Amino acid sequence: MSQNIIEIAYIVAAALFILGIKGLSKPKTAVRGNQLAAVGMLVAIVVTLVNSSVVSYEWIVAGAIVGAIVGATLAVKIQMTAMPQLIAVLNGFGGGASLTVAAAEFTKSQPTDVMNTVAQMTDHVTGGMGTFAMIATGLAVFIGSVTLTGSFVAFAKLQELIDGQPKGFPGMKALNALLLIGSLITIGYLTVDPTNTTLFWGLVGAACIMGILLVMPIGGADMPVVISLLNSYSGIAAAAAGFVMGNSVLIIAGSLVGASGIILTQIMCVAMNRSLTNVLFGVMAEAGEAMDADEVYAGKVKASSPEEVAMMLDTARRVVIVPGFGLAMAQAQHAVRDLADSMEAMGIEVEYAIHPVAGRMPGHMNVLLAEAEVSYDKLKEMDEINPTFEQTDVVIVIGANDVTNPMAREDKGSPIYGMPILNVDKAKTVVVVKRSLSAGFAGLPNPLFAKDNTLMLFGDGKTAILELTKHLNES
Repeated sequence: MSQNIIEIAYIVAAALFILGIKGLSKPKTAVRGNQLAAVGMLVAIVVTLVNSSVVSYEWIVAGAIVGAIVGATLAVKIQMTAMPQLIAVLNGFGGGASLTVAAAEFTKSQPTDVMNTVAQMTDHVTGGMGTFAMIATGLAVFIGSVTLTGSFVAFAKLQELIDGQPKGFPGMKALNALLLIGSLITIGYLTVDPTNTTLFWGLVGAACIMGILLVMPIGGADMPVVISLLNSYSGIAAAAAGFVMGNSVLIIAGSLVGASGIILTQIMCVAMNRSLTNVLFGVMAEAGEAMDADEVYAGKVKASSPEEVAMMLDTARRVVIVPGFGLAMAQAQHAVRDLADSMEAMGIEVEYAIHPVAGRMPGHMNVLLAEAEVSYDKLKEMDEINPTFEQTDVVIVIGANDVTNPMAREDKGSPIYGMPILNVDKAKTVVVVKRSLSAGFAGLPNPLFAKDNTLMLFGDGKTAILELTKHLNES
């Protein structure tokens, strides 16, 4: 295949990537956008594989088979509740792939024994990469390594293999700064001596340590921001690897992922009142004085029952459902849709309030509700739904803890202070479906549970909603 045809095919693939990202910006067109991007990637892969520079297909075919088996297995086996963890792992694999490609190119460029002998006789460096290629390689290795280890730390926190609370030690910020400066100096030195393999692998090690240290001090409540940022890192690393290999479609695809990831991260930061700079360097809000849950709830929590809540809904005219990670854990999305259908059959207006960071990844609740075939028109973003809560008869909160916590508005000492929340407490009645009074991922008690207009419906989310629907249909 001629180089001109290859470049034209790459342009077509790039156009499909752009159209795919545009489609992903809206729930109604997200599926089509994903399909367009997938077709673009297929075009890019096929064209790359028929390139005359590919001389051996054995390892490529083997990798494709293994990857297809792993991918298909994950697609079938992974529950929606574990999707954030899967995204974190995939981000890590993306960074690891860029690291591997760059390391392979660096190793391939190293001088042979004969060249080393010539270098000793002439007293100058022979072999190695050119300056631009070495800079691109260094960046791909650095960013890819940070993404690899940082993503697996995020996975471990989301999977609760390690505590989701912020972790750190005195001097961590200074150490991160030293690792960053040292890595950049190393990349610069490698452009002067591109045959120094010891420095190269030292760069890999320093970047891997930095990835761990950047994510460890970030708490579980901020994981949506971290996942978005790591996704951006994986794209930037891929773009750098594209420069190393001279592959234009990899440069374009990586740049699109990197840019869109940074934009999404900024949106997440605004939604959580976080600083993008702080997120980039693993610095999150300092916790204030710890609040005692017993003091917040003492004698103020009112438990309810499905029968009582059904009677309340029977007279309601407008109901807003607020989904959270508890809904995902209980896999209650289909039960919630059935409840909404029953209420709408009674003439009740039903909408869903979607907080940008509800769940454990951006768009988590949108994906779950789309799986249950909830109409996109009923999904209302925070800025749109917040002004309507005062005209809402009943709000049903299902496992959404931190994004409904009034401490974000009222307690200046709280680590979530200033984070925009869903103002559900302004509704006439709030029904919180939850197993217990346990804290959310931020580790904070929620004064909402103790408010005068709040009723607690304790139990498994799916079971509670099914019981509620049953009593509502019988009323």
